[in-house]
This record gives sequence, structure tokens and C-alpha cells, in this order.
Amino acid sequence: MLCILYVIGVGTLLGIAGLLVERALPAHTPRRWIWCLIIVVSIALPGYYRWHHAADLGAAHATMPLMTVSAAQIESLNPMINTATRIASATLLLWALVNAGWVTHLVRVARTGRRGTGGPAVVDGIPVVVTASLGPATVGFWHSRVLLPKWVLALPCAQRQYVVRHEEEHRRAHDGRLLVLASLLTILAPWNLALWWQLRRLSLAIEMDCDNRVVRALGNAPAYGNLLLKVAQAGSRRPHLQPALLGGAGMLEQRIAVLMEPAPLRLAQRLLLPAVAFALVLAVVLIPHPVLSKSHAHAPAAASYATARR
Repeated sequence: MLCILYVIGVGTLLGIAGLLVERALPAHTPRRWIWCLIIVVSIALPGYYRWHHAADLGAAHATMPLMTVSAAQIESLNPMINTATRIASATLLLWALVNAGWVTHLVRVARTGRRGTGGPAVVDGIPVVVTASLGPATVGFWHSRVLLPKWVLALPCAQRQYVVRHEEEHRRAHDGRLLVLASLLTILAPWNLALWWQLRRLSLAIEMDCDNRVVRALGNAPAYGNLLLKVAQAGSRRPHLQPALLGGAGMLEQRIAVLMEPAPLRLAQRLLLPAVAFALVLAVVLIPHPVLSKSHAHAPAAASYATARR
């Protein structure tokens, strides 16, 4: 249990550091790689400490961690935690498979219908799959496809270009693949609340990066922001996917605010925010981490051996 709290604490501190670094960056700087790094370090650092001190368990070190937990203190909680983790992981995996199968079926139906009716396969120079209501979004792990609902085709040409270009930017950047790989970590560790938060921040960063690329290519940030609101109203009752023009729930306001009026930072803020982020990372590295004490590490094995001898 203490190890779980430690992992969540490490992820939270690193996530706050990521927020500070993100805040200090210029408005149009790519942000998704910050959260990719935060997620990887949040998982790898506790794993490294666990491996390192497990390897050194048989030797006495003067620099042993300050936080030492005996096996007896956590032994009783392990079965319950393991069972809950397995149930949550199985539930998430089942939900992911069902959702993937549902989307695959809808895409297959849409492509079959298009071949039968001769509907458009290319919109504004970009290959798309026209659906009844699914999208706009980008789907597919190995072969990404742009999904456009029929109502997008009825938009004025300038607005439609924004929608199509947004999804094409997701496809080119392999954003869907990145989100799938990051989401797999939550299936392995569903109890890691910090990881869920980091995944949400990664999703927001992916959408903001995509918005910036679209505006650089087509221009007119206010018109693009107004389109986001229009699409949000049109698609509020339709199924949502990610990555997509609308992104996740609750992200739209932040994206439009950054597009319309990016908040300027003073010089003091540009210096202070990275400094505080560095202090948080340093605290994560120096914070005591729980390991099994040497005196209790071999207790279960010794008890089993004694029972067998009897």
C-alpha cells in the first residue's frame, strides 16, 4: 500500500513540475513531449528504485533509504490490492476491446456504404472515411484514417478545411498511436491516479499542438476558435473519440483561450517557474522510497521452508 502511495506521489510531483514547465513555454511551443517524458519518468523511476534495492538487499549499505517497510506490515493488504487491481485491469481491457471493435465496425460499415453509393473518398485533397455521425476524429493504430461525419461536408469551404486539416495533422503526427500506447499504462496500473491525470494532460497537449499547427498552416486563429465552438455544439450529442477536433471533455475552453489570448509571462515568471519545477524534480529524486527491510525480506521463504521440514 505504501509503495502505491509513493508511486502516486512521485507522479503527482512530476506532473506539477510538468505544468510549471508548460506554463513557462511560449504559447506556440510543442507541449506533448513534456508529458511523454513525465509519464515515462513517473513509471520508470519507482521501477528503477525497486530493482536497484532488490538487487542490493543482501548487502548492507550505509545509504539505505530512510523509509523501510517490513513485509509483515503490508502482507495482509497484498491479496486485497492484487485482486482489486486485476479486476480493474480486466474491466479496462474489456472496455478498450469493445470500444475498438465498435469503432472498427462503424468504419467498415461507412466504407462499404461509400463504395456502394459512390460517395466522396477525398475531401479537400485528403483521403477520408465519411460516417453517419462518428467523428470528426482520427482512428486506427497501424493504418490511421480520418473520419468525417456527413454534416461536416455541408460546412462552408473555409470551415471544412479547418476540420479536415486538424484531423490530417493528427494522422501525420501519429497522435492516435501515442494516446493508445500511453493508455495501456493505465490498464497495467489502474490504481495510479497521477497517471490518469498525466494522460489527460497529454491529451490536452496533443490537441493544443495540433491547433497550433493548423493555425500556422491556414491562419486566422479567431475563425478557427469560433469553428471549435460551432463543432462542439453540433457534436455535443454524438459519440466522441480521441484524438479529434473536440478533444476530451472540458478541454475546449482552455484550447480556445490559448488560441485567442495567450497569457503573457513576465521575466520573473519565466525564471521562477522552471526553478520551482527543478526543485520538485530534485525532491522526487531525494524523497525516501519504501523497500522491504533486510530483516523481513526472507521471512516468508524461511517460514515456508520450516513448514516443509516438519
